Amino acid sequence: MKAVVDKDTCISCGLCPSICPEVFSMDDDGKAVAISGEVPEGEQDASKEAEESCPVDAISVD
Repeated sequence: MKAVVDKDTCISCGLCPSICPEVFSMDDDGKAVAISGEVPEGEQDASKEAEESCPVDAISVD
């Protein structure tokens, strides 16, 4: 399972790192970014919650 943030869509609300800081953080440009690689075991549910909570649907977790 990988998480991806569409930086063109991201509005820098900061919700995703507040829900799942192990997977999401805010980049130097103020936009969210996901870790490269697989979502760690035990973080899948939180990463899916962040995806579902994104107000502009900028996150994809598959």
